[in-house]
Amino acid sequence: MSKIDTQGMSGPAIKGCTDNVYPHDENGNPILPSAVITPSRLHTPQMVKELKIIINEVLDERAGRMNYTSYFDVDKFKHYVGEEEPEYKPNKESYNPSYYQ
Repeated sequence: MSKIDTQGMSGPAIKGCTDNVYPHDENGNPILPSAVITPSRLHTPQMVKELKIIINEVLDERAGRMNYTSYFDVDKFKHYVGEEEPEYKPNKESYNPSYYQ
């Protein structure tokens, strides 16, 4: 046989089971529950955080307020396995965003 018979693949009906029973409208069509849509984002939360950091660092550098170590200067944040990464301390004089908290 070159085709798969899908008509009987769902198995027997279980007595008293109401999983797929929905109320019907006046035309006999089922009234289905509203779908919950979760939007997809291109960037991960970590990427969003880093993009915000780099944008603010560029603005600080342009305004002459780059009086701190850049988040992207990875040599300043080296640490051994088992140790905490050194804390990033941005210029908080001009802004205090929630992602630094």
